[in-house]
Amino acid sequence: MGHFIARRTVASAISLAFLVIAVFFLSRLTGDPTDLYLPLDASQEVRDNFRELNGLNEPILLQFAGYLGDMARLDFGTSLRSAEPALAVVLQAFQWTLVLALVTMVFVTVAAVILGSLAAFNVGGPLDRVATFFSLIGASAPDFWIAIVAIVIFSVGFGWLPTSGTGSIWHWILPVSVLFIRPFGLILQVVRGSMINALGSAYVKTARAKGVAPRPIIFTHALRNAMLPVVTVMGDQAAGMLNGAVVVETIFGFPGVGKLMIDSILQRDFAVILAAIMVTAVAIFVMNLLIDLAYALLDPRIRY
Repeated sequence: MGHFIARRTVASAISLAFLVIAVFFLSRLTGDPTDLYLPLDASQEVRDNFRELNGLNEPILLQFAGYLGDMARLDFGTSLRSAEPALAVVLQAFQWTLVLALVTMVFVTVAAVILGSLAAFNVGGPLDRVATFFSLIGASAPDFWIAIVAIVIFSVGFGWLPTSGTGSIWHWILPVSVLFIRPFGLILQVVRGSMINALGSAYVKTARAKGVAPRPIIFTHALRNAMLPVVTVMGDQAAGMLNGAVVVETIFGFPGVGKLMIDSILQRDFAVILAAIMVTAVAIFVMNLLIDLAYALLDPRIRY
């Protein structure tokens, strides 16, 4: 297991290195920050001082070398917008995204596992048909469309819920609900399919023949063996949420790392862009590693 973790860490570090190189040079193609942060009539001397103060006057290769040296000391530079350490700005926003993702995934996991298992136990029944119908709609509908429709209906139409902010629990209902729909539909379908295969196994038929109650058959005997593909999909969806939920956070004005990335790109805040990419990439790597470890716990054969 230790050798496996070491190999995954090295592979992720290589991918992270290529990501940093690509983001660093591509972000410079967005333009010169002096055109955005200084007045149009600013003198050349003022522009030169701004570039020198922010390390933009050196050749780009020297800028990249200096950035790598600073990054090795966990110094990701200073935000051009707020003059604060870029890493601190990103971590503050990432906390909001992490809480949003965790709350959503808890609701998604509980609802999808329970409904998917019950639907598989009663294939073709009313619950199975209703769950399949809504899961297909949820998995197919785009997030931005659901978010806009939700705002039009529940905020503009009825005036029940606020459209942005995090001031109260009411501010969280729309973002969590919109993020809930797509992963719920996908995970429910996977749970249903896996549980149908598991419930058709010989050991389940034996348990039924012995008169074991439906609940232990579903949630004790079949569910554990059906969880491997479910864990994969759950991990992918959780990683997608940790990646910022860019569209949802932007539409609802949610102060997460996804909205921060969009704002930083538009305002050419290079230090924050790179710090946000680094933090998000490391979080996704940790998430994928936890998924692999969960595999080993669910199926001991994978350890070997």
